Amino acid sequence: MAYHQRIGTETFTFPDLRTLLARASPERSGDRLAGVAAGSARERVAAQMALADVPLTRLLQEAVVPYEQDEVTRLILDRHDAAAFAPVGHLTVGGFRDWLLGDEATGQALAALAPGLTPEMAAAVSKLMRNQDLIQVARKCRVVTRFRSTLGLPGRLATRLQPNHPTDDAAGIAAALLDGLLLGSGDAVIGINPAGDDVEQVSALLKLLDAVIERHGIPTQSCVLTHVSNTLQAMERGAPVDLVFQSIGGTEGTNRAFGVDLALLAEAQAAALALGRGQGQVMYFETGQGSALSAGAHHGCDQQTLEARAYAVARRFDPLLVNTVVGFIGPEYLFDAKQIQRAGLEDHCCGKLLGLPMGCDVCYTNHAEADQDDADTLLTLLGVAGVNYVMGVPGADDVMLGYQSTSFHDALYLRRVLGLRPAPEFEAWLQRMGFADDQGRPLEGVPAGFAQALLPGV
Repeated sequence: MAYHQRIGTETFTFPDLRTLLARASPERSGDRLAGVAAGSARERVAAQMALADVPLTRLLQEAVVPYEQDEVTRLILDRHDAAAFAPVGHLTVGGFRDWLLGDEATGQALAALAPGLTPEMAAAVSKLMRNQDLIQVARKCRVVTRFRSTLGLPGRLATRLQPNHPTDDAAGIAAALLDGLLLGSGDAVIGINPAGDDVEQVSALLKLLDAVIERHGIPTQSCVLTHVSNTLQAMERGAPVDLVFQSIGGTEGTNRAFGVDLALLAEAQAAALALGRGQGQVMYFETGQGSALSAGAHHGCDQQTLEARAYAVARRFDPLLVNTVVGFIGPEYLFDAKQIQRAGLEDHCCGKLLGLPMGCDVCYTNHAEADQDDADTLLTLLGVAGVNYVMGVPGADDVMLGYQSTSFHDALYLRRVLGLRPAPEFEAWLQRMGFADDQGRPLEGVPAGFAQALLPGV
């Protein structure tokens, strides 16, 4: 079905929904690279005007990636909840934006609606939103998850403590762990990106983190961010796995490039649940705009729509944690701070609308047109928008992955200026250990013997 929009004496024609969504997207380098971006600001406005008049039901009838060719499309359409969708089923995309910004769209209403929304609906409405709209809508959405700590509660901001080391050196990891814990980081997860994918080394890191958590009674969860197949092997060998990690994308081809499909993810989820180590939510997913284009599996779609489709994959597995690693892939996909900031707000809003516990790795690579002031801006915007968690990286500089993120101190800044506190179980532990006062604020100094007891012998 073609879509037409007249502006003055000029008529713009978009041959299908996929093209319309792409042309309506805010400017980004990845869509230019893919050849799907609007040719001018005038064409982009025309596409947004045409998109505003598209009925939401049309997004159920016209798949942007063919149903017969893609298991993610089949997942989206086969699991659509028509009853949950009914309250907004009469609206156009533009009308849906107005409804989302109105008083009727309460947190409770949005939670009930989430199973009835498709990623394409979330992506479409986000293309009609200003940044403030994305923030306002996302802030209404609360998605609470639990393992050993409770994440996503109002007035709380969690962090992933990320003690990466370029050689997986235990002493280096211990130093970062100590630094992070003393500064109130780690309530979302203590997660290590391993330097290699050797299953024995992955198992050793899992045992190291488990020993720290068990020895000190830390109400958090651990994760080694290796490929899901390695985690399955580690579980078969008896490794103490809390969370199963995997990077995912919005098309079957993208996930194939990551070495996964829905069946493999389901197998890993079942294996982790069988261990019975937490309260039932055992999956941790990371996403990022541009992955489908990088994999050559974008089907002519824009990167933000495909990013939203990745959230359908995540939603299928009831994850504890999801985060967009928003600037990690590089300036080929998100060129500068403006594009990174916009993408971070889009991802957070779309994920929350779809019922996901969204965090964000506020990050950029060193060849992008961005710096730490830009990261501060996005971090603050996401805090106002109600992000579930952010990253805690020593000095905001990941020495293993070689990119810039947010530090332990950055998370403290956000908690202080917005009056936020750590996850309640973790905050109580910090106070019990003498690391924080009764307001959850870090205290100076290291309690006697804790550094030596963190990892004995290291």
